[in-house]
Amino acid sequence: MPIHKLKEFLDAHGVKYLCISHSPAYTAQEVAASAHIPGRSMAKVVIVDLDGELVMAVLPATRKVVLQDLRALTGCEHARFAPEETFQARFPDCEIGAMPPFGNLYGMKVYAAESLRENPRIAFNAGSHTEVIQITWSDFERLVKPTVAAFTT
Repeated sequence: MPIHKLKEFLDAHGVKYLCISHSPAYTAQEVAASAHIPGRSMAKVVIVDLDGELVMAVLPATRKVVLQDLRALTGCEHARFAPEETFQARFPDCEIGAMPPFGNLYGMKVYAAESLRENPRIAFNAGSHTEVIQITWSDFERLVKPTVAAFTT
C-alpha cells in the first residue's frame, strides 16, 4: 500500500494530517476536483532532469513549470522534463504520476513554487491515484526543506 511509508514518516515526525480517498483521477486538476480541494493548494510533482540529476519540482495544480526559470535558479546548463522511464524505478511504492512531494524519502532535491507558501495547508497525492494527504505548509517545509522559488506560470 503506497500510503503506508508516507504515513509512517509523518507519524514519526508528529505531523497531523488528513487522508482523503477519492475516485480514480490522474491529473492534478482532476485529483483536486475529485477530492474537493482548491487547485491552488493541490501540490503536484513534476520530475525534472537538471544536467543529468533528477529533481522534484512541486507546484500548485493550477500552474506550470517554466524550465528556463528553474535552469536559471539552479545554474544548470540543461533542464528538461524527465521521461517516466527514467524515474519510475525510483518510486517502487508509488503508482506512476502519483508520487508524494517528499523528495527526501527518495533521494531527490525538491524545488517548491513560492505560490504554494500562500496556502496554510497543501494536499498531494499519497502514492496512488485514489488517495490524497493534506498537511500544513509549515510541516511540509519543515520536513522536506525544499528550495522555495518562483519557477511557474
